[in-house]
Amino acid sequence: MDAFTPKERLQKILNKEKTERPPVICPGGMMNAAIVDVMEKTGHTLPAAHHSGELMEDLAYDVYENTGFENFGIPFCMTIEAEALGSAVDFGSLKCEPKIDREPFPSADKVNFLPNGAILKNNRAQAVITAVYNLSKKNPDIPVIGSLTGPISLAASIVDPMTFFKDLRKNKEASHRALNYVADQLIDYARLIVDSGVSVISIADPTATGEILGPKMFEEYAVPYINKITAAILEMGVPVIVHICGNVKSVKQHIPNLRGKAISVDAMVNLQSLKEEHSGLTTMGNLSTYLLEFSDPEKVHRATESLLTHNIDIMAPACGLSTSTPLANIKTFTDVVKGN
Repeated sequence: MDAFTPKERLQKILNKEKTERPPVICPGGMMNAAIVDVMEKTGHTLPAAHHSGELMEDLAYDVYENTGFENFGIPFCMTIEAEALGSAVDFGSLKCEPKIDREPFPSADKVNFLPNGAILKNNRAQAVITAVYNLSKKNPDIPVIGSLTGPISLAASIVDPMTFFKDLRKNKEASHRALNYVADQLIDYARLIVDSGVSVISIADPTATGEILGPKMFEEYAVPYINKITAAILEMGVPVIVHICGNVKSVKQHIPNLRGKAISVDAMVNLQSLKEEHSGLTTMGNLSTYLLEFSDPEKVHRATESLLTHNIDIMAPACGLSTSTPLANIKTFTDVVKGN
């Protein structure tokens, strides 16, 4: 019998307390575990579950029950906030996740600032609220993780991204205004998710990579706006996990300055070395999602055992899971972590 419930285990790790083994989770959002194998097995499917709180709840429970991940992770995409702030969204299909179809603003200085709370008026945001509330009330021992799109990624989802990256260098005043705007909107959205019973919030900012921003712009833009959101959520009494994509080599000196309770990184990052360089860092990851999709259970088993020897605090996929990832590979991953 496990020493802790899944919720207790994750909370203890995020509070830097000892547990008998690491949690194994998949937060939702960019790391969406609603794979085709699970949806075809249960009949609760996307894209319908993007729009219905009850279906979202059912599918999140299906993922938990079938994959072995020790959490409910919602939503199943990274487009809700951008849609609420004006972007057109292609909602995808059973096998394809939603994506931004069109950004409404050509540049940072053309952003139309909606009143605070704009995201809360979006029907899909309300579906998330319903799912969080129902899952947390019905399953008090399982952590509900609510995933937010990070500020850099959200800004680049409402402003033409190529222009936005130029604006970060050439029009800093407008860029800061746009990022402050999306950060405030995300804080309002986070507050409602927290009030609905979420256990942890994960902020995934895949656009805020060292490769895209470089160390100077990462320090100027990514760190302060991620921290603004994180600080507000921590004041609400809920821990935050921050995911940074890509190779963090060029920005790793800034990683300890991020205020999340845990840092999640991509598969090419050596988490053991990162922990050794920055003592006290709570690390999450980072089994290759490419391996999970294209390999076999035996190779997944070996890779998972290797990660466990590195004393990673929270075991999780490294980045976005493909919907075509075989359920057998995910089950191998979670079973090895659990010692099954």
